[in-house]
Amino acid sequence: MKKKITVLTLGAMLFGLCFTAQAQQAKYRIGVLYPGGPLSQTVDGLRAGLKEVGIEDGKQVAFAIIDTKGDAKLAETAAKNFEREKVNLLYAVGSTVVVAAKQATTSVPIVFSVGSDPVALGLVKDFVKPGGRLTGVHYLVKDLTAKRLELLKEILPKLGRVLTFYDPGNKVAVEAAELARGEAKRLGLRFIERQVRSAEELRAGLQRLKTGEAEAFFYLPDTMIVSQAQAIIERAKAKRLATMFQDESVVAKGALASYGQNYYEIGRLSAKHVQRVLGGTPPGELRVETVDKVDLVINLQTAKQLGVTIPAQVLARANKVIK
Repeated sequence: MKKKITVLTLGAMLFGLCFTAQAQQAKYRIGVLYPGGPLSQTVDGLRAGLKEVGIEDGKQVAFAIIDTKGDAKLAETAAKNFEREKVNLLYAVGSTVVVAAKQATTSVPIVFSVGSDPVALGLVKDFVKPGGRLTGVHYLVKDLTAKRLELLKEILPKLGRVLTFYDPGNKVAVEAAELARGEAKRLGLRFIERQVRSAEELRAGLQRLKTGEAEAFFYLPDTMIVSQAQAIIERAKAKRLATMFQDESVVAKGALASYGQNYYEIGRLSAKHVQRVLGGTPPGELRVETVDKVDLVINLQTAKQLGVTIPAQVLARANKVIK
């Protein structure tokens, strides 16, 4: 059964690489890889940003978009096929996807959007002069781990047990877990860690959750995990767990709170790099841009459903409140 599902998924991906007749008339072709879930907002932002500079989907540029559903192997396969199709540029979202795309290709220019240090990941040599064929936008996820957990404790003053899921094979997630562990100890919280290596394992872990096992779910930077954000939100609500994520689009879909950058805006900023690479500038000459503006977003509807009262001082600091 698992083999059959994989074949079907790969078939869908290959079908997605077939550009329409209208798209083939466009001057440029862009292959897009993202891990699913709320990171689709990044792709929407890219389209909007390109339109702002006069590059429209279906006219000057054609997109072939692949949702890898958090599977790095599928990202590798799709990246190889994009290069074989001779796309002008590959746009990749999420550290796991970007690393897979780089390893699977040899010549196609890549513009990325990552929440981890691209130098530490081995994607570029330097922020100012990346070198090679990759450049893009870097935003803060792992670096905000401790602050995000501290805010969760402020939102829920009586919080005692926090649950998280992450892939132990994801270096960034493991490093973030260590940061969260240290902050949890400082805050007097019990930090419950569940390691999962695939979306299937994550969903199985969610089904095994017991009521009262924890009071909140805390997101660590892991593209596979965020690809399943909606499933986490729904299961957490069923078990009356508060949820803390990174992007406000997840809060709009039912999470309790988020603290971090806006995926849509990150995609919109990426359009500048895409425009210049399509115009002939080598990626290695384009500075990696870091987005450091962070927002605290709270969903009062979810708070009401959970029977949670958000402290007034926290609401006063929120950049956006969903009522």
